[in-house]
Amino acid sequence: MINLRPRPFDPLLLVEGEDDKHVIRHLSERWDRSLEFAIKDYEGIENVLPSIRDHIDELGRPAVGVVVDADGNALNTWNRVCARIRESEQAVSPIPTAPDPEGTIIPENPNTGSPRIGIWVMPDNVSPGELEGFVSHMIPATDRVWPLSQQYIDNIPTNERKFAESKTIRAQIHAWLATREDPRQMGLAIRTRDLAVNNPLSQTFLRWLSRLFA
Repeated sequence: MINLRPRPFDPLLLVEGEDDKHVIRHLSERWDRSLEFAIKDYEGIENVLPSIRDHIDELGRPAVGVVVDADGNALNTWNRVCARIRESEQAVSPIPTAPDPEGTIIPENPNTGSPRIGIWVMPDNVSPGELEGFVSHMIPATDRVWPLSQQYIDNIPTNERKFAESKTIRAQIHAWLATREDPRQMGLAIRTRDLAVNNPLSQTFLRWLSRLFA
C-alpha cells in the first residue's frame, strides 16, 4: 500500500513533484500491492535536496529513497544528492563513487541507526533527462500513435516552440497522452493500462524499490 500522507515511521520516498508521485504510485500498485512505503513530493529538486538530511536523521525511519531528474547530467545530480546525504548527523554506510544503473542502495548502518538509503536519477541513472524519458519506455512497442506524436513535435518549427530542446520528450509524451480515448495524466495512464509496466526499465526501477522498501 502506498501512503501519500507520510507518518513518522513509514519507509519514505522523496520525489520532485505530483507527476513523479502518481507515476510511482500507480506503477508500484500495478506491480506489487504488498509493497508499503510513503511518498512525499517537494515541488522541485531545490526543495528535495535540503530535506534529505532531516529525513535520514529522523528516529525510527527504516528507509529513505530519493528520486530526482538528471536534467542535463545524471552524475552531477547524483553527486548533489550524495552531498546532502553526507550532511546527516548519523554516520551512514559508505556511499558509492558513481550511481548504479540498477538504482543505488546504501545499506543501513546498524552501529548508528541510519536508515537504508536509495537513489534513483531519472530516467535511468545514467542518461540526461527526466520523468517523461522514463515514461516513454512504458509506451507499448506496438503503439502506432507514438511515432506520429514524436513526428508532430519534431515538425514544429524551432521558432514556434515554447519549450527548450531538452524538454522535447516531455512534449512528445503529452502529445501522445492527448490522443487517448480519455486524455489523462501519466500516472492515470498506468492505472488504465495505456502504459505498460513490463518493459526492462520499469522492471529495473521496481526491483530497486523492492530492495529499498522490502
